[in-house]
Amino acid sequence: GVKESHQMTIFRIIAAILHLGNLEIQGERDGEVCSVSSEDEHLSSFCSLLGVEQSQMQHWLCHRK
Repeated sequence: GVKESHQMTIFRIIAAILHLGNLEIQGERDGEVCSVSSEDEHLSSFCSLLGVEQSQMQHWLCHRK
């Protein structure tokens, strides 16, 4: 009973979440700092699916403020 356009949006969000779960986050300095490689294919897919900038997402995944 869900419209096809809504289904595709739901599938895109679910796919993005699954890619986010596969990201490699490297901890540095006893876990106080972390980083995500800009070459990570899952980060690229995540950003592409949600239409967000890769550099911004890379930054905000590792910074609280």
